[in-house]
Amino acid sequence: MSDTRSTGVTATEQFLTELCGRTFLRLWSYANPHKDDGHEFCDILAVFENHVFIFFDREKQLTQFTEEEDAQIRWDRWKRRVIDKQVNTAHGAERYLRSGRKVFLDAKKTKEFPVPVNTEAMVVHKIIIAHGAADACKNFSESNVSGSLAISYGEPDASDPFPFMIHLDKTAPVHVFDSHNLPIILGELDTVKDFSDYLDAKVRAIASLQSLLYCGEEDLLAHYWLNLDSDGKTHYIGVNDSTINGVMVGEGEWHDLITLPQYIETKKANRQSYLWDKIIQRTCDNWLRGKLLGDGELLSGRGAIHEMAKEPRFMRRVIVERMVNAINAFPSGKDNPKRYLSFFNSFYPNKGYVFLQIWFPTSMRDDEDTFRAKRQDILWIACGAAKNHYPHLHTVIGIAIPPPKLENEIGEDLLWLDCSEWPEERRAEYEELNKGWNFFATGTPIEKKISEFVHPVRAVPQDAAQREIVSKQMVGRNEPCPCGSGKKFKKCHGNPRH
Repeated sequence: MSDTRSTGVTATEQFLTELCGRTFLRLWSYANPHKDDGHEFCDILAVFENHVFIFFDREKQLTQFTEEEDAQIRWDRWKRRVIDKQVNTAHGAERYLRSGRKVFLDAKKTKEFPVPVNTEAMVVHKIIIAHGAADACKNFSESNVSGSLAISYGEPDASDPFPFMIHLDKTAPVHVFDSHNLPIILGELDTVKDFSDYLDAKVRAIASLQSLLYCGEEDLLAHYWLNLDSDGKTHYIGVNDSTINGVMVGEGEWHDLITLPQYIETKKANRQSYLWDKIIQRTCDNWLRGKLLGDGELLSGRGAIHEMAKEPRFMRRVIVERMVNAINAFPSGKDNPKRYLSFFNSFYPNKGYVFLQIWFPTSMRDDEDTFRAKRQDILWIACGAAKNHYPHLHTVIGIAIPPPKLENEIGEDLLWLDCSEWPEERRAEYEELNKGWNFFATGTPIEKKISEFVHPVRAVPQDAAQREIVSKQMVGRNEPCPCGSGKKFKKCHGNPRH
């Protein structure tokens, strides 16, 4: 199999394809798919489980306004072509998918879109990338920090109050990113879980609030980053207060966030987590090139790689940290066979990871292929032993590698054990197979469950500066709108850049 898919037609499409390839991985994202009539469906379609991401990338340069020109007229013309037209197209794309019509990878319809789409259970995220207005936006007002488009969600019949602010219908939300914040959003939310959680939180806030306003998508992301539930794992938009029905995020919140120690430490701690991404990407690339061995059904969601790709960024950090600790703890010396088994928790409570390092002297190996097959058999036993030891598990992912302390060539084996059903005969079978190995027996080096949090610095939710930022963003319906219009918030769309 060779990977001959489109990588995007225009430069901006190619950039978007590259970003989506990191977030959704190339296995689950496809550029320039087509409808059954041969016309292009969207610029990128990404599907992972029940989440469907439909991207539209549009570029039209908007030159700076002059004093003689009617800025509102020129802005309205640009917005109709770049935003409004694509909003209608996005809604049409969703209707097309929900109707059950097929999507193809090429205009000639020779290759059908390979990822299954459950039209009944799918959650559709419609995303428009608008390029070309950044310079004109920055020059329109001295208050514009980055040139990002301001967004408001409210009643469908409301109009845009001024140039570079886009009003969107809260009853059928579409997400609008721009040239400045696209790499920020997909760079920060660079796993399917993190990105979909953000969009889900945003849609919930749009539905529950009378109005949501922000100066740029990156500023809303800063608001989301700072709003962390007490569990230390869940972000949200807005506030848990029914008397608050409006949220306005001001200019420069992202600029301020990235200077905070909590943000800097989190980014630093996350660096190591990208080892997890490399393992996933390497396996996906092998699959696309037809070089992947085994019977994992990667596109259908039944396999180790799929389960690994579901982990959010902070959990990847936690797992990789423990993998590195296990690698460092492996005993030295090449005289005798050695093994080191570790168990890692997943973000999902009924899933766990078995990490096995195993080494035999060269004199005890027939050949590398035979030895690797034996290693896979041992990993199966370890995964079954994990299920017997932790009965609550429904899924166990096995990762086996030669110990880096003793070997330079690293090739991982990945196994997926579906143990949602575990009858007594199967339990007894793995118990018998585990005799002699004694995986998960007393004294075996197994890592205990540890509570982990999104941000390594736990002071974030209690930070005084954060509380001040959040308090300025909340507005009750009968309070004066912070835009300075003099109207009550419920009657004013607001101007977050005033």
